[in-house]
Amino acid sequence: MKNIFTFLLLILLVSFNPAVKAGTAFVHLFEWKWTEIANECEQFLGPKGFDAVQISPPNEHINYHTWWARYQPVSYQLTSRSGTESELQNMVQRCHAVGVKVYADLVINHTAAWNNGGTGTAGTNWSVENHPGLYSSNDYHSPRFDISHYGDANHVWNGKLSGLPDLNTGASYVQEQLAGYINKLKSLGIDGFRIDAAKHMSPWDIEGILNRSGNPWNFLEVIGAGGEAAEIQPDKYQHLGLVTEFKYGVDVASNFNGQIKNLRTLGTSWGLLDSSRALIFVDNHDRERGHGGGGTLSYKDGAKYNLANVYMLAFPYGYPKVMSGYKFTDTDAGPPSGVTNCGNSEWVCQHRWGNIANMVGFRNHTIDAWSVDNWWDNGNNQIAFGRGNRGFVVINNETGNLNQTLYTGLPAGRYCNILAGDNECSGAIINVDSNGYANFNLGGMAAAAIHGGAMDGGCVDCGFKKNFPQLFFRGTPNGWGTTSMELVADNTWEATVSFDGQSNQRFKFDVNGDWSHNYGDNDTDGYLEQTGADIYSGVTGQYKVRVNDSNLSYSLEQVGSGFAKNFDTLYFRGTPNGWGATEMSLIADNIWEVEIYFDGQSNQRFKVDLFADWSHNYGDTNNDGFLDRTGSDIYTNLVGNYKVQVHDQTLSYQLITP
Repeated sequence: MKNIFTFLLLILLVSFNPAVKAGTAFVHLFEWKWTEIANECEQFLGPKGFDAVQISPPNEHINYHTWWARYQPVSYQLTSRSGTESELQNMVQRCHAVGVKVYADLVINHTAAWNNGGTGTAGTNWSVENHPGLYSSNDYHSPRFDISHYGDANHVWNGKLSGLPDLNTGASYVQEQLAGYINKLKSLGIDGFRIDAAKHMSPWDIEGILNRSGNPWNFLEVIGAGGEAAEIQPDKYQHLGLVTEFKYGVDVASNFNGQIKNLRTLGTSWGLLDSSRALIFVDNHDRERGHGGGGTLSYKDGAKYNLANVYMLAFPYGYPKVMSGYKFTDTDAGPPSGVTNCGNSEWVCQHRWGNIANMVGFRNHTIDAWSVDNWWDNGNNQIAFGRGNRGFVVINNETGNLNQTLYTGLPAGRYCNILAGDNECSGAIINVDSNGYANFNLGGMAAAAIHGGAMDGGCVDCGFKKNFPQLFFRGTPNGWGTTSMELVADNTWEATVSFDGQSNQRFKFDVNGDWSHNYGDNDTDGYLEQTGADIYSGVTGQYKVRVNDSNLSYSLEQVGSGFAKNFDTLYFRGTPNGWGATEMSLIADNIWEVEIYFDGQSNQRFKVDLFADWSHNYGDTNNDGFLDRTGSDIYTNLVGNYKVQVHDQTLSYQLITP
């Protein structure tokens, strides 16, 4: 066995020469079948801009129902739980046709051990250390022992991981068999590889295998656990390919459970690998099951997990992988039987969550602006930052609302809030004014993102006449912040404001956002005076506030005020908004509506509340689609953005896609 000095010399002499360049973001479709991955490439991954898809190990494996059966190789025949070789090749071709690369999971450290033998998924009869035509007992490390001491690199490299027979990956014959398997996959069009259990093989063993297979693009699974030997830490493998940065997911989770304001500096100063060598994720198939150390968020964390993925895809660090799998309570459970269906309750399909999927487009558009610009935070769990002049993201990791006018650094225009709907431009429009400012009004545990690749084709000022360069609404409804008003006609500025009718509710207008040129109303006659008195109002609900900058008149018009109604106000309250009070709008006679993001968390439910104080609330005791006063919570397992509509005369309700 080569010593540590030879190992260090190799790091200096060997450089990684990837055959495939990494893109911006990819997805792991964990335990999906090949035919279903092909469909997903065509219907979703390609259109959404995913760079690649990681597939489960394609080799023959043990016949057992658990997920880890895929990680006990029987042979390198390409018949697995996911399908046949011909189906695999067809999947690769169809994914390539829509611009999606395919990465295969390689299990090359060991072979199968379960039940001491049996028949594999391709019909191969095997027993421990006996794989006919492939391996015999001479092809494994000797002496045999289970790994028990991670402080000794040789012990880790030569011992059995979880009792699995440890291949002698330094032997020429074994390397030739493994290289033959890799080259077979390459001949089918596989673009890159995840090397499973890489730290259980020495770097020079892996180098030999990669050299024999033409040095394909790869990333290596190396869990950098504290207290383990220096030779098996992530930085010792980065000359071979990208390396899985497990610490990244732990750091992101600890701050989303603490204060995300700290994430501004996430990177090498935190002890992470250089961005160019780091393969990152919020969670993966091991960590979501608490394996390999745990400490990360998972789909079971609902909205917080969603926001963490938004952060990962927005922040300029590493090559991000999105996890997408199925629900489980038993951490050994294999995939649900039958066809993969993102519309049922068994598959989580995180990659199809609107906020995650649309952030792939954000990362694609901002990839050339590799910097964090115009950072803002509230000192706690609300943050915002830009990527040059290409994009801007706002994340509210608090249950309360966020309402801020922020400098985005983007050119003036009408931008789609890509996180407000399943399709990038199916939700709200955010106006960036001529000075680069925009107002963001978010509910609890929500995010917004805008970028130059998703605009509605409209304009901000549209050539209208104006006497003010811009105008801001400021008052108690927005905490005396600066809500940017939009020029909607000649000399007419407008903003939509939520009034709560609090005691001493009041407001003013501010031209520059710094009080140097502000307007109030001394005479309460509907006309503004410079440095005039605060304007008091007892209204409650959403109002369009308008100002004419020529005659200095102003007005308040309730949104939906012309519609018939039995309720004066209505609020959505439930697990999707942390049981906060999200105001609903009257959009037609007796019909109230609000768009809510549902994350499908366990026991996801909601009610509606007239006054946001639970004194007059409605649920559905009979689960019949009609509301009952003080009725039961309404349960749903939906995932995605839905419009919640309530008819305040019939008391019917429904959830519809935007």
